[in-house]
Amino acid sequence: MEEMNDTYQTIAAPSQEALYKDRKSKFYAYAYPIESEEEVKPIIEELRKKHSGANHVCYAWQIGVESPTYRANDDGEPNNSAGMPIYGQLQSFGVTNVLIAVARIFGGTKLGVGGLISAYRTAAQMALEQSKIVTRTVKTLFKLNFEYAQMDIVMRTIKQRDLEIVSQKMELDCELIIAVRAKQAKETEEIFEALHQVRLTPI
Repeated sequence: MEEMNDTYQTIAAPSQEALYKDRKSKFYAYAYPIESEEEVKPIIEELRKKHSGANHVCYAWQIGVESPTYRANDDGEPNNSAGMPIYGQLQSFGVTNVLIAVARIFGGTKLGVGGLISAYRTAAQMALEQSKIVTRTVKTLFKLNFEYAQMDIVMRTIKQRDLEIVSQKMELDCELIIAVRAKQAKETEEIFEALHQVRLTPI
């Protein structure tokens, strides 16, 4: 059986503004780390305000690791001349959970489809080159419920397995939420299920 890949590359923080110029057209490019599609719209709206003279704010994003989802938006530029070249840079750099947006201010000279593809691709590349690329681990969350008497054995198991505690409620009945590397999730589940007084629920 093929081992699951539970790490991915993304960017640590939003990039600095990158500016690419071609025949007086200006392409302002930005890269952002994102966790969900809902984050995209507010960022694009903010960029439209910031670059109120921009004719187009084109973008592409990708989210997920095993079966990622993505979107590429040309925002009125000729079909596939902006969004897909931007998306191509996400693939080229091997990053996910990232949005790249490029605001174009028209300089009076048409660039043609080939010129646009090249400009949007270069601007997106510049934004990613200015970003710090980091490796992250996919985590699976479990909830553990147990009585106080089981505290020692649960904590010892967590320490032995080097598991991360996300939150804890310690009363007569205890509740812990732990984060486990995705590839260790099944094994962790089996270990806690063997402790009969501990109830484990995937979140």
